[in-house]
Amino acid sequence: MIQWQLHHRRAPACSTNVKPTTMTTYAPKRTTGPGQTIQLNQLDIHYEEYGTGQPLVLLHGFGGCSQNWHPFIDQLSERYRLILVDLRGHGYSTNPDNRFTHRDAAEDVFLLLDELGIESFSAMGISSGGMTLLHMATSKPDRIDSMVLISTTTHFPDQARAIMRRASIGTLPRDVQEMYRECAKRGDEQIRQLLSQFNALAENDDDMNFTKESLSTITARTLIVHGDRDNFFPVEIPLDLYRSIPNSELWIIPGSDHSAIFDAATPFASTALRFLDRPH
Repeated sequence: MIQWQLHHRRAPACSTNVKPTTMTTYAPKRTTGPGQTIQLNQLDIHYEEYGTGQPLVLLHGFGGCSQNWHPFIDQLSERYRLILVDLRGHGYSTNPDNRFTHRDAAEDVFLLLDELGIESFSAMGISSGGMTLLHMATSKPDRIDSMVLISTTTHFPDQARAIMRRASIGTLPRDVQEMYRECAKRGDEQIRQLLSQFNALAENDDDMNFTKESLSTITARTLIVHGDRDNFFPVEIPLDLYRSIPNSELWIIPGSDHSAIFDAATPFASTALRFLDRPH
């Protein structure tokens, strides 16, 4: 079992024991206001802000929304100005074209940050959020100071495509169904649109197709976080990310799946903060 792979780089402390399955809700019920919405290229992009200091952009996974980050905002906002973004078509954000690619999502986030007057920033992304960050970090590497990639891939392997092709509200695990229903602010039609876009990604070979050469252009300090039992992306993929991104560190979480950071026993926020706070 892979636990830590950091070679000569110093890693944060971590238990090597398999953790109990105490799970944090993926998308807790909203207890704060809905944030703000801005129109960008015919899209309404929704975002929330918390805290002060250097900007830290937080991007959720597919089917989720800004609320995925709510279990962590109290701790993270003590040190950073958090900007939680609903990706196109998710949460309160719209997507009239009913088409989703991570490349397009990356352009949306850059446009939003430009509107907010934010030039350089740190960022964290879960699954599709991390894939969006890969597009951002390779297209405009000077904009991102540091980033945390969680359950992220360079490409869609066959096992992921099989899951994506058969995805429907009935095939989703119950806790993921609950997340979709909580995050889809426009109801069942939005859920159907998102799942259709998710199905379509299974046939897309262009959107996620990063090579070692393209990843080598990333200048952001990068922490790669991955569960060793991820059913979408096997551990060979984060290992390749680690070997390809020049200034990177790798945290393999034992006994964890695609939702590794939502295990209440995983010290995600404190570990991420130690990484982000380290001098560049």
